[in-house]
Amino acid sequence: MSKARSVDDVSIRAVAEAVGVTPPSIYLHFADKNDLLNAVVIDVFGELDKAMVAAGEPEPTPLGRLRAYGRAYVRFAVTHPEHYRIAAMEPCIDGVNEVDETLASSAFAHMNSTVDDCIADGTFEGDPIQITFELWAVAHGVASLLVAKPYLPWGDIDDFTDRVLCAAALGKAASTLIPDHEPETITNWLDQQRKH
Repeated sequence: MSKARSVDDVSIRAVAEAVGVTPPSIYLHFADKNDLLNAVVIDVFGELDKAMVAAGEPEPTPLGRLRAYGRAYVRFAVTHPEHYRIAAMEPCIDGVNEVDETLASSAFAHMNSTVDDCIADGTFEGDPIQITFELWAVAHGVASLLVAKPYLPWGDIDDFTDRVLCAAALGKAASTLIPDHEPETITNWLDQQRKH
C-alpha cells in the first residue's frame, strides 16, 4: 500500500499482503476497496492535522500559526508522498461523506479558525471560508508540485514553501489596500509604496 502511486494501484490483495493477513479478513473491516481507501484518507488527514497543530503551537501570532501550518502541510506531503497522492491528488472516491466530515473537523477547521483570528487582528479582510480555501490551495499547490515533480530544482523545500506561502498571505493582506486588482493599478500602488 505504501508504494501505491494512485487509487488504481491499490488492491485488497496487496493491502492484505502488506499487513500480513488474508484478503477475506480485510472484508471483515471494510465493505470494499472504496471503504478501505476512505479509511486511509481519513487517517492521512488526521495525521496531517496533528502535524499542523504541533507546528503551530509555539507560534504567538495567528499569521505565524498559518505560516507554520502551511509549512507543516507541505512537509507532511513530501514525507508521505504516496499517502498524499491518494488523499489529496486523486479524484473523489465513492462514499466520501466521512472524509468530508474529517476535513471539516480537523486540518481545515484549524486553518479556518486561525484565519478568523487573522481577520480579528486586522491582518485579513473578507470571508474566512474563502480565505482559508485560497491559502489551502496555495499549500496544496506547493505540496502537489513537490510530490509530482521532486526532481525539479526547487532549492531548499522549506525556503521555497515559505516564500510562496508568505507571498500568498502578503498578497491577501495587501489586496484590501488596493482599489482594484488590475495590473496597472497594482503596479502604480507598489510604486507609491516604494516612494514612502
